[in-house]
Amino acid sequence: MKNPLLTKLENIVDLADDDMAAIDGMCTETHDVPDRTDIIRDGERPEHVHLILDGWAFRYKLLEDGKRQITAFLIPGDFCDMHVAILGAMDHNIGTLTPTRVAYIPHSAIEALLERPRVARGFWWATLVDEAVLRAWLVNIGQRDAFRRISHLICEMHLRMEQVGLTDGNSFDLPLTQDELADAMGLTSVHVNRVLKRLNDEGLIVSKRSH
Repeated sequence: MKNPLLTKLENIVDLADDDMAAIDGMCTETHDVPDRTDIIRDGERPEHVHLILDGWAFRYKLLEDGKRQITAFLIPGDFCDMHVAILGAMDHNIGTLTPTRVAYIPHSAIEALLERPRVARGFWWATLVDEAVLRAWLVNIGQRDAFRRISHLICEMHLRMEQVGLTDGNSFDLPLTQDELADAMGLTSVHVNRVLKRLNDEGLIVSKRSH
């Protein structure tokens, strides 16, 4: 299977053959992580940068009362923590939603790639897209009602999956439970259930299990 990071970057930059070989070459150390498992925890100082190659993961914070806020969903082609070498320590957790294959990449390999102008431009683009998605989530939680929050998220995830070749027309896998949607959108799972039922009833989505 083609490296999903390459598929993602090719949407914005014209990579040379040696650029693509360098990106593939940094992903040789991979680990299969079970679902519902933390890849890295808040406060840890990772020795590697983590890249999702297959499966779904998520960023989250735990509050003192045990509540969880999901701040991002991570899909193939997404870095978990590319800038942690600058920060020094994680300020949130990253866990898996499904069985996930993760590439463990030395910081030195990332630094070497940034010496390649086209790759560096692609990495900057990916970072700016991540920041734009985060702003959209803030608007979602701050200003949109529940129906529009979940509708927006479904459209976002379809577009992101499409960029890495993981859609079939308007269809794609969305392996999220109602509790996970609730923790991401600042809602209760009961409210999420009502919204999903309305989306189905109005013919806006057709959902079967996690598809």
